[in-house]
Amino acid sequence: MYMAEIPNENNRTKRIISNEDIEWKTHLNKEQVADFLIALGEQMKKGDEVKVKTSEWELPFSFREPVELKVDYEGAGAEKELEIEIELKSKRSNQNIEVE
Repeated sequence: MYMAEIPNENNRTKRIISNEDIEWKTHLNKEQVADFLIALGEQMKKGDEVKVKTSEWELPFSFREPVELKVDYEGAGAEKELEIEIELKSKRSNQNIEVE
């Protein structure tokens, strides 16, 4: 399975995210973002679970369809901005997340 890994230079012990909130942000070059999106897309094509990780944490997530895709374009002003958001909702059944 492809793993959607976000590049990170820290080498701390990795923790599994399960029952907590996390918001994480980084700046990457276009090749790193493209590789991440391709890996995420390959996971979505193969099944209903994705795993996103950095060197510090791993987040396994079982999702259901439909998947929400939002495109937000701000074209007014000197600096234009395009934001693409993918929202996955968890499965409705009582499922335990299994970590390999």
